[in-house]
Amino acid sequence: MDYLHRAQSGFPAPIWQALDEAAISSARDRLTARRFLDLEGPFGIGLTAIEIGRDDQVPAAAADHAEAIMGRAVSLPMLRCAFGVSIRRIAAHLENGQPLDLTAAEDAAEAVADREEELIYRGQPDHHMSGLLTAEGRQHIDGGNWSAVEQALADVLAAVTRLDDAGHRGPYALALAPALYNGLFRLYPGTDVLQLEHLRRLCTRGIYKAPIEGGVVVDPRLGKLVLGQDLQAGYASQDGVHYRLYLTESIALRIDEPTAICTISAAAMERPAREARARR
Repeated sequence: MDYLHRAQSGFPAPIWQALDEAAISSARDRLTARRFLDLEGPFGIGLTAIEIGRDDQVPAAAADHAEAIMGRAVSLPMLRCAFGVSIRRIAAHLENGQPLDLTAAEDAAEAVADREEELIYRGQPDHHMSGLLTAEGRQHIDGGNWSAVEQALADVLAAVTRLDDAGHRGPYALALAPALYNGLFRLYPGTDVLQLEHLRRLCTRGIYKAPIEGGVVVDPRLGKLVLGQDLQAGYASQDGVHYRLYLTESIALRIDEPTAICTISAAAMERPAREARARR
């Protein structure tokens, strides 16, 4: 099924290949959760929902009635971003060999990647989707003041200990707000050891700068990313000036073990950065 309507565009295959490659390259640079969570799929565009958690047993109303086994499911969101490409530029590329400007596709890919990150970290509460930062049953600690060099290690160690005590032995991954991640490039006094390198010995699955507030430490076996359709370009229409194209994908986070997540609150952690900006 040509649900991307590529045949209707009249583009030769190399154009679609160039669009897909440009989109994937741009999206890859912005995606962090895919780097430490296992990915299942792709299963195709027809996957619209996934089951989560364990089945619930609903007792029968009377002894001679049948009980009910109830599962739970969440939708697999389809992410989509439209963009346009000049008809004249496509023609110039095909007929005259001029370079093809794919900036619009790259911008659209970044928008889709940002939305994917938002769903994975924050979920979509009004559609009963949980994220790493919002999952019910997750662990949590209050972060300290990371302007003190030793505090970052103390907070992350406390989070790892919480996970370890809950039976989640790692390896661990750490995602941090940009200001907190950037602050890890300080040296410990009297040494040539960066805070970042020190923490990497504890979080061996990686440390990532993510579009979040505060931080989150996870045992990646908390669940999986379930991929329906990976990022691809499709054709919508043309108006004589532009080809109307779009990028689309479908993905969701399945959380099996929320106790394998430990969030670290942002307020105290990010106060030094806010105070520094206020003094400038």
